[in-house]
Amino acid sequence: MLESMMISPLLAAADTAGVGVAPAWVLAIPFLPMLAVVLTTLCAISKNKTKLPAWITVGCLAGSFVVTMLAFMTLSGETNTVTAWRWFDLSWGDGVGQQMVANLGFYIDNLSLLWMMFVTGLATLIAIYASEYMEHDVGKGYTRFFFAFALFVFSMLCLVMGDNLLLLYLGWEGVGLCSYLLIGYFYKKPEAVAAAKKAFIVNRIGDLGLAIGVMLTFVHFGTLEYAELFNSAQLQGYIAAVQEGRAGDVPLMAQLIAVFLMIGAFGKSAQFPLYVWLPDAMEGPTPVSALIHAATMVTAGLYLIARMLPVFLVSEWALPVVAWVGTITALLAATIGMAQFDIKRIMAYSTVSQLGYMFAGLAFLTSTGGVFHVVTHAFFKALLFLCCGAVMHGFAGQLDLRKLSGLWHMKGWRIVSVGMLIGCLNLAGVPFTAGYFSKDMILAEAFVTPGYGYSLLGWVLLLTAGMTAYYTFRVFFRVFTGPVQFEAGDEHHGSDDHGQDGHAHEDHAQGHFHPHAPGIRINAVLATLSVLAVLAAGLYFVSPDKHGWVGDMLEESTAHNVYTADHSAAAMFVIDGDTHGAHGHDDHGHADDHAAHGAHGGSILGMDPHKVMYYVSAVFGLTGILIAAWAHGPKGLVSGFIGGRVEAGKCRMDGVAAKLGPIPRWAENKWYVDEFYHFILVRPLRVCSHIFHMIDKLLVDGLVNLFGYLPRLLGRGAQPGQSGVLHGYALSMAGGVGVILFIVVMVTL
Repeated sequence: MLESMMISPLLAAADTAGVGVAPAWVLAIPFLPMLAVVLTTLCAISKNKTKLPAWITVGCLAGSFVVTMLAFMTLSGETNTVTAWRWFDLSWGDGVGQQMVANLGFYIDNLSLLWMMFVTGLATLIAIYASEYMEHDVGKGYTRFFFAFALFVFSMLCLVMGDNLLLLYLGWEGVGLCSYLLIGYFYKKPEAVAAAKKAFIVNRIGDLGLAIGVMLTFVHFGTLEYAELFNSAQLQGYIAAVQEGRAGDVPLMAQLIAVFLMIGAFGKSAQFPLYVWLPDAMEGPTPVSALIHAATMVTAGLYLIARMLPVFLVSEWALPVVAWVGTITALLAATIGMAQFDIKRIMAYSTVSQLGYMFAGLAFLTSTGGVFHVVTHAFFKALLFLCCGAVMHGFAGQLDLRKLSGLWHMKGWRIVSVGMLIGCLNLAGVPFTAGYFSKDMILAEAFVTPGYGYSLLGWVLLLTAGMTAYYTFRVFFRVFTGPVQFEAGDEHHGSDDHGQDGHAHEDHAQGHFHPHAPGIRINAVLATLSVLAVLAAGLYFVSPDKHGWVGDMLEESTAHNVYTADHSAAAMFVIDGDTHGAHGHDDHGHADDHAAHGAHGGSILGMDPHKVMYYVSAVFGLTGILIAAWAHGPKGLVSGFIGGRVEAGKCRMDGVAAKLGPIPRWAENKWYVDEFYHFILVRPLRVCSHIFHMIDKLLVDGLVNLFGYLPRLLGRGAQPGQSGVLHGYALSMAGGVGVILFIVVMVTL
């Protein structure tokens, strides 16, 4: 058993003595997006048909970002709280578990600041992009879109900034509601409505887990406040018990808290088996996809685990389960992404896969790798989605990579093409990109973290990295290189659900359709994100001894956990049948951690993973790109040796796929997971619902209606006697008198 993992949680923010009071102006960070919600509501009430809702939203989000940066410059490295007001007080005593108090308050430390910066920054850029992308809806759903957009950001900020689990839960439900509103934005489109309902219902499963976890936290620890929870002697005692090899001393309820929180995280961050809602979320407008995948909803589960990491440390199996589920999700989503043809869906499955990497990174007991990948992924995934949206915007909704080719050579598409290339390089983990450094940090820790089959997970994640590089550049080579060929999407000649109403022309040789290049706002946002995605690689070189700027940030938060130099002596390794006892531990720099890892953790090909992973992962990534170039690259690429594609719809991979039998078709159909869920869950539940409906209608409603039907039946029986004919009434009276006389005679005789 590996029950005595020696973990050194540095709970700097958990010490209530070190918690300060943040200035009141910090409240402007979440309240500015709420101001945008109020003002867009007024625009809707006044039936405003201008672009004012967009600029209100952009202005408020930009203001929130500015205040966030000010908070970063003044509060970074500290832990502060600020309370707007006391929400409610349901206390019934002064004892533990008897004080039910909830404040509308915010907990500002480096972890929350990190999330606040990329949430507000990316949301501002995406809102600027959406102001052009959604122009076709001005006067129709334009105000509704930006209302939900601003509410989405407000909810995410409440989730990230809340100083208690109750406020986190409200923000959690808020982003779920807003995702339903935005995914189903095109409510006249059946696919969008179905996708919105699917996202909402699947997330109910995870949300139930989170709700139970929050309730158990209060029941067991008597508080929902972060500062009190992390500083409680009870929690610290549990962590010490695990460190000392006494995991059995931790109560079952305390361990179940992590399990239920984990279920909540899996639902919101689209992990197996609750990932099926996220690819279908592509039915919403592209800015929504970028917001969900890069800045808000899907990172909520990761934030939950990072924030509550001290609670996860008291459960022996919670983090290993997170690692295995994350790895399985990463591999499964990558196999599906390789076989898709819709470029937005490919990016959606890449998000699911990369989220798996992040969960694995958090579970490998070095939260830096997981959180670093969250930050870098946010920039390049927003860039990739918005580039896909620009293509969709310009080609009348066309997203099939078999019907698009050569955009790099088309006038007006160079910024989109360069942005897509930068995003693909990052997603593929090409050396010296931000995605390369953050992903390799996770991969290295997989090999050095002992036990639970983590080294096997490392090899699976390496294989997934190669697959990711393949399907990423499959999109780039097919859509942006090669001969200029394209077909208009389904929105040509019809209503435009994605933002280019009336831009198609009838004078082009390519199917009588002339695509339109993106405008200045879309190009400006793509250029900005391209620069940020490139510069994000520099975050690794800030404090490299602490795993970069993100590692430096996390040192002052509850998410910071490192191995100690003596962790290897903690009964984790059995040699010649003897379990080695645990020694005392103290804190060391990361260089010592690496030395300990290399000596006692694991190895890759007999070498220290921290030293060779950059080379190993580069080989896997570049191999994936070379295969994509051979299979999908245009003719003439590398003197004709690699590329061979001469038209948009055909490539060398077609012949290879034909030899693989049904496997490509299964992958294209998502391994029939949706159909499996439909068969074992949806269909039985639908049958049960019909049965209960009939029981309700016939038994419950039938019994109630019977009491109303009996008087009606009796009335209908007596109705012939009330015909309104006078001689009938006279006959009835005579008959009645006769009956009375008969009774009297019989009684008197």
